[in-house]
Amino acid sequence: MPATRAASTAPSAALDYLLEFASDRKPQVFCGDPVNAGHYFYTDDLSGFNFTRSEMALADAFAQMLAHADNPSAPTTYIGSLVAPAYLPGFAEANHIAIVPRSVEPRLWIGNPSTAAAHYDAYENLACVIAGERTFTLYPPDAIGDLYVGPIDNTMAGQPASLAAPNGDTARYPRFAAAQARAITVTLSPGDALFLPKLWWHQVEAKAPVNVMLNYWWDATATGPDAPSLALLHAMIAIAERPEAERMAFRAFFDHYVFRTEGHPLAHVPEDRRGVLGDLRAGYGQIRAMLVRALRGH
Repeated sequence: MPATRAASTAPSAALDYLLEFASDRKPQVFCGDPVNAGHYFYTDDLSGFNFTRSEMALADAFAQMLAHADNPSAPTTYIGSLVAPAYLPGFAEANHIAIVPRSVEPRLWIGNPSTAAAHYDAYENLACVIAGERTFTLYPPDAIGDLYVGPIDNTMAGQPASLAAPNGDTARYPRFAAAQARAITVTLSPGDALFLPKLWWHQVEAKAPVNVMLNYWWDATATGPDAPSLALLHAMIAIAERPEAERMAFRAFFDHYVFRTEGHPLAHVPEDRRGVLGDLRAGYGQIRAMLVRALRGH
């Protein structure tokens, strides 16, 4: 990849290469206090965050990163989820990875040493290190109860994050020990890539003075535009606080129709009589229309 080759000479070369594609758009930039050593997280009382956000030209943000790169007592600078076509037009075409569909927009993660708290993505994720070093600590989806996940609507960058994983405080979060026992740790160097299946929790630590990572998100198994996470949110408000017996009854229906723990829910009905459930791809539009009408109150 041209970006990785450019980065092989010096950290500043990686940033210079990116600036060759830079547009005039200003991304959101995180700035962290030196005392936090690049750990971007909540304040102790969860009322806010331990970093500031501002819009800044890429050239200015990169200059700040380089100025602070060799000074551990300086603030840290971080740019996350930078959509390449919007901020670096032409970069995607120059650095395409053959196994990723061309319709998928690459994103870049650039900054001084940083730790992104353990979170999940609702998409397949291919992460590729261009400069520096990144360590991923992975937890399986069903570790969610052991990770002590924070609020779903007050987040650092869109996804809820583990409150226990950043400091491993098993005295305060005793169940986290079970998650730690199942953790998988992988360290990536320039040119390395890691595929993360959707919903796998991952904490990401950038180790070098200047780090650049490229990633791709896409949903390889979608049958339409609706995201499973939206169904989860709707199920929360529709079911989560009903009486336990009622929740368990709905759980049986979800197992039958959605999770299909015993196979197709209409396996006992001839295929040509299964209606919209016969082939969900064919019945998708009809079911979606029923749902939209119901949510609109018609």
